[in-house]
Amino acid sequence: MTTTKPIIVYGAGGLARETRWLIERINQHRPQYSFAGYVVTDTARLGAHDSVDEVVGDEAWLLAQDDVFVAIGIGSPAARTAIGRRLSTQLDDNRFPVLVDPTAVYDARTCTFEPGAIVTAANVLTVHVRVRRFAFLNLDCTVGHEADIGEGVVMNPSVNISGGVVIGHSTLVGTGAQILQYAQIGAEATVGAGAVVNKDVPAGTTVVGVPAKPLRRG
Repeated sequence: MTTTKPIIVYGAGGLARETRWLIERINQHRPQYSFAGYVVTDTARLGAHDSVDEVVGDEAWLLAQDDVFVAIGIGSPAARTAIGRRLSTQLDDNRFPVLVDPTAVYDARTCTFEPGAIVTAANVLTVHVRVRRFAFLNLDCTVGHEADIGEGVVMNPSVNISGGVVIGHSTLVGTGAQILQYAQIGAEATVGAGAVVNKDVPAGTTVVGVPAKPLRRG
């Protein structure tokens, strides 16, 4: 008899539902988890696009449980990092499983996935890639040799990361963006959709375009 582990998805919106779908895909390959519902920071703030009927509690409720695993299903890098750090002060690392879609390709000998990392379908990671805590790689991304994907980073679909790239924590990389080899992306930066980054990006900076340049405001 196969014993599955109960897992909660933190969040209740669209990305949370996609995270649940990832869990179901993993189970189709090898049963590991039983979905136990969604949890949100504040149930009073649930919106029209949230899976209200399957929300089982708030963060305080989650922290009172001693037998559930947690996956963060929120698309904001800053929120992923903040929630992950907050929960980690009270929950052991083994409560945050690494979720990797069965179709993802990577070198199991040299790639490293830290607690809470999520890698969805059709991703390709080559060698010596590090995916740090609570990072989220959305559909169909490629990540080259020695790349370091920081804590809470969100890579939207079809991102291409070349070898040696380092992405700081809480950074958003938009759909279809490309970051060329050995570029350093500072913490809490934003790389716009379709941008091509060919040089370092300072922390907290938003870059757009081809080649990517800082976004001018006003």
